[in-house]
Amino acid sequence: MGCIFCKIAAGEIPSTKVYEDDLVVAFDDIQPLAPVHVIVIPRKHIADINELDDKEIWFAMLNAAQEAAKIKGIDRSGYRLVINCGKDGTQVVWHVHLHVMGGRQLEGKMG
Repeated sequence: MGCIFCKIAAGEIPSTKVYEDDLVVAFDDIQPLAPVHVIVIPRKHIADINELDDKEIWFAMLNAAQEAAKIKGIDRSGYRLVINCGKDGTQVVWHVHLHVMGGRQLEGKMG
């Protein structure tokens, strides 16, 4: 399979891992949009959030986001979690992933 995130999860492509467990891997984004920008992915290939029907993986992704925020020292100052879904949602890699961003006041209020 040619999925870059599957290759990162398998250790075939190097990454700067922040957190990992049996279900998920969290690593630094190579094109960060904030001082802290971590990507959380499930080890299992799931194309997008609409296909994520495994509650254990979903919980593991949220737990990894919390752990990454603690490890990176942004858990107290605040951070943003983002999941892009589909072409119109600007999803670029077709493997569901969660962005954990922080380290400064983020622009673009979301509600």
